Amino acid sequence: MALVKWSPASDLMNFDREFGRLFNDFLNTDVRLFEDISRVVPDMDVEETDDAFLISAELPGMKKDDIKITFQDNILTISGEKKMEEKRDEKNFHRMERSYGKFSRSIGIPAGVKLDKIDAEYEKGVLHITIPKAEESKPRKIEVKVK
Repeated sequence: MALVKWSPASDLMNFDREFGRLFNDFLNTDVRLFEDISRVVPDMDVEETDDAFLISAELPGMKKDDIKITFQDNILTISGEKKMEEKRDEKNFHRMERSYGKFSRSIGIPAGVKLDKIDAEYEKGVLHITIPKAEESKPRKIEVKVK
């Protein structure tokens, strides 16, 4: 029979680990008790090239007329409302994860863009916005001369 020295710290660490596991298991269930299901926040990609800023926003299930784009004080704002497809009187949902409601998402764009050349296209649930850079803000290649 081997003797094992008791350590209160190891008991405390085991308790902490088990409590964390229990808490994580509770939060990772499919029920989503603490999530606001009415929140619509489009996921976005923002890319900068030598000639433009390219923004892509996922807006699945929306109509072109429900999307509004504004550009003011170097802030691009995409807003709109994702409406529920149809009114359902029965309440037999087992799960309702899709989000509906008004949204607004703003991002800052550096100065030096061509406001009159901003282009937006909406295709297959993705909004693509191209904001061309003004000539003075584009990177220039400077040739090094040898003397």
